[in-house]
This record gives sequence, C-alpha cells and structure tokens, in this order.
Amino acid sequence: MIILGLILLIVGIVFGISILTTIGVILMLVGAAAWLLGMVGRPIGGRSHYW
Repeated sequence: MIILGLILLIVGIVFGISILTTIGVILMLVGAAAWLLGMVGRPIGGRSHYW
C-alpha cells in the first residue's frame, strides 16, 4: 500500500493531477499506520502481520 501510494504520488506530481497526489498521500499514510500497528504486535483485520 505504501508503494502504491508512492507511485500515485509521483504520477500525480509529474502529470499535474491533484486527485492522484491526494490519493497517493492518503494511501501512504494508511499503509504506514498499518505497518506500524503490525510492528507493535497489534492485529489488523484479524491478522497479526500487515503483509
């Protein structure tokens, strides 16, 4: 999710499409939050690991 967010962010900036930039930032934040919660051992959606 972090990688997809980064790709959308870069594509949005390069082509000047603001909605892609916004979606990319949101996906990166959600992915980072899920990754951090998974690292501390908190289950996410019934799984103990994010991946």
